[in-house]
Amino acid sequence: MKHQDATPSGGTGQDRTGQDRDGRDRDGHERSGPPRPADEERTARELADALHALAGGVLPDPDAYRTARGEWLRRERRRRLVLTVLVAVVFTLATLIGLWVLNRTPAEPGVIYSGLGAAAPDGPSLPRPPG
Repeated sequence: MKHQDATPSGGTGQDRTGQDRDGRDRDGHERSGPPRPADEERTARELADALHALAGGVLPDPDAYRTARGEWLRRERRRRLVLTVLVAVVFTLATLIGLWVLNRTPAEPGVIYSGLGAAAPDGPSLPRPPG
């Protein structure tokens, strides 16, 4: 006996119900298996006919395009309005924060400008170019 004789080939193992592909259960007894191909074809044909009849009875709304377009335009206007308000809020906040930071500068003169107007103590400045 070879290894391949002892192992089932691909696709012939048991399914979730415990049956083989040919309708036998674990004990080897015959059971009523899956529907035959003729039954499947008949079921598929009847289902297709029923869906075709159902689809034939559905009539489109005459104002469907106009309604959908109006809703789309309303959403587009609302999106643009929200974006405009958001940009205005961000710009206003940036301006207010900038003014608040500038207003917090100290009132006394800083280190760079002492207000004396005297020459630098390191010595004379560089000569100016003629002109």
